[in-house]
Amino acid sequence: MTQTTISPEITDSHCHLDFPDFEGKLDEIIANATEAGVTRMVTICTKLKNEPSVRAIAEAHAPVFYAAGTHPMSAASEPMATLDELLELAKHPKFVGIGETGLDYHYTAETAQVQKDSLRIHIAAARDTGLPLIIHSRAADDDMTRILTEEMNNGAFSCVMHCFSSSPELARATLDLGCYLSMSGIAAFPKSQEIRDTFAAAPLDRVLVETDAPYLAPPPHRGKRNEPAYTAHTARVGAQVYGLDYADFAALTQANFNRLFTKAATYAVAA
Repeated sequence: MTQTTISPEITDSHCHLDFPDFEGKLDEIIANATEAGVTRMVTICTKLKNEPSVRAIAEAHAPVFYAAGTHPMSAASEPMATLDELLELAKHPKFVGIGETGLDYHYTAETAQVQKDSLRIHIAAARDTGLPLIIHSRAADDDMTRILTEEMNNGAFSCVMHCFSSSPELARATLDLGCYLSMSGIAAFPKSQEIRDTFAAAPLDRVLVETDAPYLAPPPHRGKRNEPAYTAHTARVGAQVYGLDYADFAALTQANFNRLFTKAATYAVAA
């Protein structure tokens, strides 16, 4: 009799299942994820005009939840999100986060002010709904620290620094504000020791794992299309960073996800 090994359960806290890379393949992609122990996925809508199609994916697939917002690189080219619009979207039972939003000065520094305005609207929505803010931050550490600090002083909200690969200083500042850091495939790249060191210094109860699929596939799939199943590869690196057994690290990240994404955790229990 063959003994079946059951993978510890983990959650891909950030992916993009509506992107063309997955068109017509979602059943296979979600089956792959389940086989790897990835029993939940949060698919992220980056332009609000695409929210209906992202919502439909979550409605059609039991393991999939979703979030929506305006990505900072699209903040100037898309209509400005409104607080009322985000609050209305948040009423859906599988809508579990606000964003992704944030600041990206690497590619779109010329739209910095629009990005800041958009970020503050998303923060207000996170504060009003109690849902976590999902933050993209690149080459904007000072402004990100300042805005988050100012807004926390205006009223607390929860947030995750998605795909964290910025400076140790931004990590410390956002952790001090109560934010979570999410580990992507970048942390598994051989030359990413500084990022691994940054995570090693972070509290264990403040770490999530993600793919950002279809981007940033971890080894041994680097350079290929990423998918939620590969969260397991990043999580194994995370376990090594903290000197933990994989099962123990997986359980910790599950507890962290449930604490931050309470609506997803409650939905899973209810189901």
